[in-house]
Amino acid sequence: MSGLRFVFAALAAFAFGSATAGADIKLPDYQTVQLDNGATLLLTQRKDVPMVAATVLVRGGALADPAGKEGTADLLAEMLSKGAGSRDALAFAQAVDGAGGNLDFGSSSEALTANAQFLSKDTGLMLSLLADALLRPAMAPAEFDKLRKRAIDGIATAKDSDPRRLIGLYASGWLFRGHPYGRPAGGDETSLATITLDDLQAFRRQQMGGDRLIISIAGDFDPAAVIAQVKQAFGGWAKAEGALPQVAAKTKESGRRVLLVDKPGATQTYFSLGNVGSQRSDPARAAQDLVQTAFGGRFTSMLNTELRVKSGLTYGASALLPRPRQPGAAQITSFTKTDSTKAAIDLAIATLDRLHKDGLDAATLQSARNYIAGQFAPGMETAPQLASAIAWLVLYGDGRDYIDGYLGQVATATPAQVAAARAVFPASPDLVIVAIGDAAKIRTVMQGYGPVTEMKLTDPRFSP
Repeated sequence: MSGLRFVFAALAAFAFGSATAGADIKLPDYQTVQLDNGATLLLTQRKDVPMVAATVLVRGGALADPAGKEGTADLLAEMLSKGAGSRDALAFAQAVDGAGGNLDFGSSSEALTANAQFLSKDTGLMLSLLADALLRPAMAPAEFDKLRKRAIDGIATAKDSDPRRLIGLYASGWLFRGHPYGRPAGGDETSLATITLDDLQAFRRQQMGGDRLIISIAGDFDPAAVIAQVKQAFGGWAKAEGALPQVAAKTKESGRRVLLVDKPGATQTYFSLGNVGSQRSDPARAAQDLVQTAFGGRFTSMLNTELRVKSGLTYGASALLPRPRQPGAAQITSFTKTDSTKAAIDLAIATLDRLHKDGLDAATLQSARNYIAGQFAPGMETAPQLASAIAWLVLYGDGRDYIDGYLGQVATATPAQVAAARAVFPASPDLVIVAIGDAAKIRTVMQGYGPVTEMKLTDPRFSP
């Protein structure tokens, strides 16, 4: 279920030449066409392969879920491919597979999403399938019942077998309690059970429409033909009836608080330490990324070196720094054996303290610059990556310098800027902590980190 994944939109674009620590990646030119109903069409020519890719975004997403019905957007996104137009679910899948194409639907906090890739000769089919799914989904009751049951069962399975899939949901719910970012995008067992097919239909009317639509197409295609096809397929889509969700920024927490999620008999403890972090528009993005990379963003990071390589307390430790529209979470996450819970959390906190006290030396900083440059380019080479990058730029209202100037900012971030950027990760006295484990064995340990609130892993929600 897509809601179980802490989904973030990744930067992606087409790379002209190789990337080094001082060389920027430049987006190619693209054409913007505004339809009369408010839809935006973005066209990028790339003739090297006879393929065409599309990313489609419909503004709104999980943040628009009605209160108590979290998971509505996620279920709706999955329903879009379960039959549309004149095709039932099987016929729709056969139309995609028969053309050798790929077509996937999903949801994020701010948009319903579709990603497609077809041979150039099937561009018309791709657009037709997208239009059917978005404007004329079958919304068959039997398909809805199966999807909802699968979503609920997926949560139960994760709780039983692999709580690592859930630690982010508990961490977000605890840090952002009472805030929209604390609501589970994929729903929980309580909210999913209340969602009906009528709720999905109401969401479609309120949160889907031509004025919310962004279509980004990249590859080998005839621009004039595509413009005509898109206008024919989507130009008559009426505006959404509701308003876009608005989210206020949450301020950083002061002091500590702990959530202990009890899983009796657990042999491991999964933990998160965090606070409010960064946002999409943060001008210190490049410097923060250097800090995140060195601190917890790669195998040789400070956290992974201390908790895995040197001490053997875990198989992995990382620092996460997602950037939604408003500030998201800055988090340390890891897991360890039950009897080493205190040692692992203490070492994670000590490593955080060392980051704030000592910072990054010149060699580590240069290594982080090189790592970012090396990782940035391979994710920016294909038509699907290009279509996605441009679509998300438009959704967030970013200029092209968000990508074009990024590696230059990484290369030129000064030591003083990087030192200041360490503040994106919380000081250790101000940690919001979550632990999933055997409460009978780790309760006293967790009480040592701050006031503890307890809930059971079997509770049908992700926050107390």
